[in-house]
Amino acid sequence: MPVSVTPATLAVMTHIPSPAEELRLLDAELYRLDARRAQLLARRGWLLSQLPPVPPLPAAVPPRPEASGPRVQNVLLVLGGVLLTLAAAAFTLVGWGHLGITGRAAVLGAVTAAALAAPVPLLKRGLRSTAESVAGLGLALTVLDAYALYAAALTEADATGYAAGATAVLAAGWAAYGLLLPRAAGRPLLLPAPAAVGVAQLPLVLLAVAVGADATGTAAALLVTAAADTALALRVMSGPARIAAVAGAYGLGGWGVLTAAGPGWTAAGPGAAAPAAGLLLLAAGIALAGAWAPRAGTARGNAAVAGLLAVAALGAVPRTVVSESWVVPVYLGWGIALLALPRVARIPGVVRLGLGVASGVVQALAVVAALPAVAVALLGPLGAPLRVWSGVPADARAAVTADLPWPPASGTAVLVPAAVAAVLVCAVREPLWRPRALDAATVLGWAAVLVLPPVLRLPYAVALAVLVVTAAALAAWKRLLPTVLALVTSLVAGLLSLAAEPATLLVFALLTVVFAVGARRPAPVAAAAAYATALLCAAGAAFGWQPSHLAPPVLLVPVAAALWAARTAGATRVSAEVSGGVAALVAVGLAVPDAPMLALVLALTGVIVAGTAVRPDRRFAGQVAAALFVLAAWVRLAAWEVAVPEAYALPVAVPALVVGVLRRRRDPRASSWTAYGPALAAGLLPSLAAVWGDAHWQRPLLLGVAALLVTLAGARHHLQAPLLLGGSVLALVALHELAPYLVQVAGALPRWAPPALAGALLLALGATYEQRLREVRRVRETLGRMD
Repeated sequence: MPVSVTPATLAVMTHIPSPAEELRLLDAELYRLDARRAQLLARRGWLLSQLPPVPPLPAAVPPRPEASGPRVQNVLLVLGGVLLTLAAAAFTLVGWGHLGITGRAAVLGAVTAAALAAPVPLLKRGLRSTAESVAGLGLALTVLDAYALYAAALTEADATGYAAGATAVLAAGWAAYGLLLPRAAGRPLLLPAPAAVGVAQLPLVLLAVAVGADATGTAAALLVTAAADTALALRVMSGPARIAAVAGAYGLGGWGVLTAAGPGWTAAGPGAAAPAAGLLLLAAGIALAGAWAPRAGTARGNAAVAGLLAVAALGAVPRTVVSESWVVPVYLGWGIALLALPRVARIPGVVRLGLGVASGVVQALAVVAALPAVAVALLGPLGAPLRVWSGVPADARAAVTADLPWPPASGTAVLVPAAVAAVLVCAVREPLWRPRALDAATVLGWAAVLVLPPVLRLPYAVALAVLVVTAAALAAWKRLLPTVLALVTSLVAGLLSLAAEPATLLVFALLTVVFAVGARRPAPVAAAAAYATALLCAAGAAFGWQPSHLAPPVLLVPVAAALWAARTAGATRVSAEVSGGVAALVAVGLAVPDAPMLALVLALTGVIVAGTAVRPDRRFAGQVAAALFVLAAWVRLAAWEVAVPEAYALPVAVPALVVGVLRRRRDPRASSWTAYGPALAAGLLPSLAAVWGDAHWQRPLLLGVAALLVTLAGARHHLQAPLLLGGSVLALVALHELAPYLVQVAGALPRWAPPALAGALLLALGATYEQRLREVRRVRETLGRMD
């Protein structure tokens, strides 16, 4: 029978020893190799530690070049061009006289022609940087040629006029050179075009100086040049030439605007202002062209500048024919008119936005111009409390300018904020900005109403009526900003009303009613309380009452505030209570000079606070009421010239003791120190202090009896506070009573007796020290078990 050989059997037959045994042998050999490796590494480390330190060899790092090849090349080329230019200038200025006229022309012409022609072969050979340097040398030589021509043949000509013509020729020649060179060399150069643009900034300006032009002529030359720069910048979309043109447009344009603005602002008539206005319109057109162009990165700014310049130009002539007060409205009108342009669909959006910004800037400046009048109308009445009931002012302006001067040219201070407010309401429609615009319009409208009486010189009574009605209207508008404006307006009206007694009473009464109507909010509650307090004080003063006699009527305000607080909640309740508290403090302050009246006011205030403490959420007010009652009693006793301390202490101690008893009944776990400690201290300690200065026997006897009773009560009920306070007071009273006898005994004893007694006492104490310690521990444990 044949034997079959399977793969498994073949694997067993070919592995001698078995795979498991061979794997074990391999692991053992690897372990020995690892151990040997570790031994060799340890030996190597020890040998290295025995060798002396060898300084490391610095790595050979090739030096890093500090300048690249192209940079070195450019530096060399620029330096060479500068040196050649300097040499040519020195030749022209110093060595010019050694040659005749033919030689001069030949040398400069040959050198200039060679320098201008050299870039052609250089460009063909690819030497662009060298060609730029040589071309720069050639352009510089043309300047020297122009100077040489003037020095040789045109010395009698006007230098400035010749410079104007020369720069114009140079600009044209350099531009032609930059345009023709690519045809000859096949490649353009970068330098000629921006150089031509830069020189082109000079001809018109130099020409204006040469002909003696005034500021208007100089501004015209500057703005025409800026217009040419703008046209070039819009035609050339990139490259150094455009950069030079943009720089020239902004630089000369700004210079021209500043030069033209002076005559426009100082012109005395339309004829003098018209040229400046035309130049400003030209500048506006230049800026608008820069904003209208496609791919203009500063389009919004250019459009805003164009709008501002247009407003300045259109207002220059009317400004000379209107009064000083109407100058600001004139410019404001043109600024508002700019808002019509953004609604034209053909105008690009970015331009419309820039014009809107310009209009906003004009309106903001107009509002700033009206602020001095608003400030006087708002701050002028602050000095009124120094002149209470001094007499009715002549008009509203006289009322607010008693301490501050009225700003000049403020006749239209009402129109400006009102117009801007109307624009904000009508023009701003975006949902995001609409609420902010309405708030700003509210403030501007309020400012217009505030400044209206002094601007129009309204009668004093009419001015007060306008302010009170405005405060009422704003207070009825249940929003935070109108409420704040209502408070400020009422304050201005109240201060102005102090000039006359009837006005004070009427205005304060109206303001009290105005804010009492809106007493569902915190701010009107506080304002109503303040004006009610002021009204009561003013009414009492009108009747000729003494300040202390005004205090009881003023307490009507805390009463009303407490009643109103009981019907409201939240911040309004807190505002009512705080306002009532402030009014109560005013009443107390008024009553301070009269002690009996002060006691009455304190007691009445305590009644009001006690009524507030009836509410469950205001229980803590009961403590304040108790303090007020006690203080009222003390003031009354002081008014009666009572010097007995028990009269002051017992009205505090007895109610406090009753409160402590009630608390212990309600909460038996309350500490005796918390319940009875304040009452016992208030009742015993003032009498104890009086005992030491009292030569009679009645007070020590009564105080001792009271302290004894308190001590017995504390021992009976195991209470710490009565036991310790009563016992301490009893011991001190006994010491006070025995002190004279102790002094007599000490005087009768011989001198050796006190030391002997002290030694005996120390021996007795030392003999019983341990026993006394155990007794002290027991007493402490007993006291600890007490409440």
